[in-house]
Amino acid sequence: MFELEFAEDWDRQYKKFDKPVKEIIWKKIQKLKVLEKPRHLKHGEPFFVEETGQYRICFEQPSKSARRIVFVGTHKQYEKWYKKP
Repeated sequence: MFELEFAEDWDRQYKKFDKPVKEIIWKKIQKLKVLEKPRHLKHGEPFFVEETGQYRICFEQPSKSARRIVFVGTHKQYEKWYKKP
């Protein structure tokens, strides 16, 4: 089981969502505690991505027992986020 951590600015987009959407995303975030094989964002990148409908949750795994949520947003917001220099 993983401990969840949250990056400083992880919820910039999340705060703008409606309550039902937040609940769906929050449930998925909680499932990251036990997710066995996460999908890499890209080969060579330290980030993983989990999808829930049109929303994306990006996280990194700084240790064997922790996962840090770094971004939550729509697919379009997610594309802008990971293409930043």
